[in-house]
Amino acid sequence: MCIDVMRRLIYIDHMPHSTPPTRLDLILDAALPHAAFDGWSDETLALAAADAGLSQDDVLLIAPRGALDLIAHWSARLDQTMLDRLQEVDLKSMKIRERVTFAVQSRLDAIGPHGEAALRARARLLLHDAATLGAELVWATSDAIWTGMGDPSTDFNWYSKRATLSAVYATSLAAWLNDRDPDKANAKAFLDRRIENVMEFEKAKAGWRKMTKDLPDPAQILARLRYGRRRRT
Repeated sequence: MCIDVMRRLIYIDHMPHSTPPTRLDLILDAALPHAAFDGWSDETLALAAADAGLSQDDVLLIAPRGALDLIAHWSARLDQTMLDRLQEVDLKSMKIRERVTFAVQSRLDAIGPHGEAALRARARLLLHDAATLGAELVWATSDAIWTGMGDPSTDFNWYSKRATLSAVYATSLAAWLNDRDPDKANAKAFLDRRIENVMEFEKAKAGWRKMTKDLPDPAQILARLRYGRRRRT
């Protein structure tokens, strides 16, 4: 699957296509206070609809998958908040580690006062009917971070960077939401350690490429062995 197609699947396929974003934002904003106490349930959706002055028919059109559509929209909105923050700073003056840390931290900070709602959203996405969506949202966030930092990679590097960062972000998010300290000192320290793991991985990968740059490509050797030699008659 090409990269552009995957991006469209992540950002578009899981959102209601015909819903005006302002109406989805309206019901999401109404749902956040309820979700902090009642979770992302049908009851929360009903209460949010009432608060927003919308009927149940309106809700079905706006969020056909119910609370899952609200969670997906909220995640995309938090991604955009993070991207806006990246536009406000001079990323080029930062080292790559500083950029990644700043971007992930900005995404976590975007949750703001809705930490309990985010904790409930994470729990909802861990259920069997939402597991795929949860993974896709984490991937979308990782892609938004690398894209926001101006990542030029393509092909395998494009996938490997996002896969690695997805693991970092998912575990850092869990640490962030479970850290009850207002300063989030433990969560921030955890993030620093995970970023260090990423940097060590990137260094090892770069070293391996340097050592093997003059070696023949195994795939090409296998291809020649299979297709490049003709039997002598």
